[in-house]
Amino acid sequence: MIPKRVLITGASGLVGTKLTEMLMQEGIDVIHLGRSAKKKQVPSFIWDIQHGVIDEEALKGVDAIVHLAGAGVADKRWTEKRKQEIRESRTRSTQLLVEQLKKTNHQVKTFVSASAIGYYGFEGDEVCTEASKPGSDFLASVVKDWETEIDKVQELNIRTVKIRIGIVLSKRGGALAEMAKPVRWGVGAALGTGKQYMSWIHIEDLCRMFIYALRNEQLQGAYNGVGPYWVTNKELTTAIAKVLKKPLWLPPIPGFVLNLMLGEMADLVVKGSKVSGRKIVEVGFTYTHPNLEEALTSLLSNRKPQT
Repeated sequence: MIPKRVLITGASGLVGTKLTEMLMQEGIDVIHLGRSAKKKQVPSFIWDIQHGVIDEEALKGVDAIVHLAGAGVADKRWTEKRKQEIRESRTRSTQLLVEQLKKTNHQVKTFVSASAIGYYGFEGDEVCTEASKPGSDFLASVVKDWETEIDKVQELNIRTVKIRIGIVLSKRGGALAEMAKPVRWGVGAALGTGKQYMSWIHIEDLCRMFIYALRNEQLQGAYNGVGPYWVTNKELTTAIAKVLKKPLWLPPIPGFVLNLMLGEMADLVVKGSKVSGRKIVEVGFTYTHPNLEEALTSLLSNRKPQT
């Protein structure tokens, strides 16, 4: 099934911006749901998560919803207030969508939501699959609560897919932009021990995964939004330096320094996890950027990767 009209929440973010472009290139009608209706190219409807208000016209003619809304996990230091915002921006926005779907006469058949590999936590060295148990740290508890709300959409007889997103590589921002900055300046270094695993995915492949989930009725439940293999932090940093043709001579930045700088949020960079993307491959998805150096080259430079 190819949806004719898709409603996207959180569309101004890294994934939402790219996904909107790719859907429109395929001739799919896209509308946004956000805090402002001031959109020129894409129609936008207003919702107010804080007060539980959503424009009643937002679901009109919509076949599928892509739910990406959520406060940026790495945007600000984790105070108790910020941690609450991170959690509630995900759970309450999902609750609002569920309530609107319950009381509105709509034709929505598919609901594809972002989730995160933070679900698995950063404990242990085992390979995480969609059947793995959730972790016990802050992010794991957030994602678990988030998915509990997402699963309520399934109870409305709407096909529901959860994409547990890994480390997204994009030239527009996110983890790659932050890691590439010091490398470009000649002061790049691995973080922590450098041995922590990073389950990465190219932004185009992640958006293609969302589109694949929209189109294929066989997909249901959780799928890991990661590439075909993981690398260590040191390997990723080294690959960035190679593509940028910059030296990498500094020792790794100690974990205690990162903890002093970032507080609890340092877990995002000093810890890692091995997350498998096998499940979605087994239902027919193929990667456009399966190789790390090629993926980095497509995002950071104009030269072709060496073979």
